[in-house]
Amino acid sequence: MKKKIGILGSTGSIGSSTVSIIQNNKKEFDVIFLSTNNNINKLYKQSIKLHPKAVIIFDKKKFFKYKKKFISKKIKVFNSFDKLKSSIIKKKIDYVMCAISGLSGLTSTINSISITKNIAIANKESIICAWSIIEKKLIKSKTKFIPVDSEHFSIWSLLQNESINSVEKIIITASGGPFLNYKLNKLKNVKPEKAIKHPNWRMGKKISIDSATLMNKVFEIIEAQRIFKIDIKKFEILIHPKSYIHSIVKFINGQIKILAHDTDMKIPIFNSIYRKKNKKNSH
Repeated sequence: MKKKIGILGSTGSIGSSTVSIIQNNKKEFDVIFLSTNNNINKLYKQSIKLHPKAVIIFDKKKFFKYKKKFISKKIKVFNSFDKLKSSIIKKKIDYVMCAISGLSGLTSTINSISITKNIAIANKESIICAWSIIEKKLIKSKTKFIPVDSEHFSIWSLLQNESINSVEKIIITASGGPFLNYKLNKLKNVKPEKAIKHPNWRMGKKISIDSATLMNKVFEIIEAQRIFKIDIKKFEILIHPKSYIHSIVKFINGQIKILAHDTDMKIPIFNSIYRKKNKKNSH
C-alpha cells in the first residue's frame, strides 16, 4: 500500500529535498498535497513530476492568477490549509512534512497535526515559540512527532528506548560557519553574500545567516530543551567544522552514543519518512 504524504513548503530547501526523495521512490507514495507561498514555477514542476491531488498557494494574488494552470492538469488548488483539509482529507494520511520557514508556518503546522499519523517538523520557530500548543495537539490527535533538524533528529534517534532521566549530557555540534577562523578586525568587513555560503550545508538564506552568527545554535538548544524536556544545563555546544557528527548523548551509566552522517539533509528526512516504530520518546 502506498504511503500517503503531504509537504508544506515544498519549494523551500527542506521541502525540495523531501520532493527529491519521493521522486526517486514514486511507486511507494501517493502525494496528497504540496504547497508554496509564491514560487509557482517550482511548484508546477514538482506537481508535474509527483501528480499531487492538490496544491496550496498561500499568496492570494498568485493563487487567483495561476490556479487555472494547475486545474488544467486535474490538480485541485486551494488558498489555505483549512480549505484543503475540509475538501480532500477525509481521514488521516501517513506523513506530513512541515517545512515552511519562520512563524508564517506555525498555523499550518498546528492545523496539519490532526490530519496525519506522523508529522515531521523542520520549522524551529514554531517549536521554540509554540511547542506547548503543538505538544497538546500531538497528544490529542495521537500523532507521532519527528524533528527533522539534523541535530534534533540525531538526539531523537539516540534517545529511542532510553529514559530521559538516564541522560547526563547532550552535546550539539556546530560547524562554526564560514567565519570560524576569522579575526575580529576581518569580521567588520564581511558581506551577506559571504555569510550565506555555509562551508558544509546547502541551506536557505535565513538559516545560513543564523549559522554564520552562531545564533542558530542558541535556537537549537532552546528547541531541544522544549522537545526532550531535559534540563538546559545538560546541553553543550561543540565546534566540529566537518559537521559529520551531529549530536552526542552521554548517559549516567557512562555510555556515550554518537550519531554521524554526511552533510546532507536528505538523510534525516529519508529516515523520518522510513522511520522504525518505537514505543518510547514519541508522542
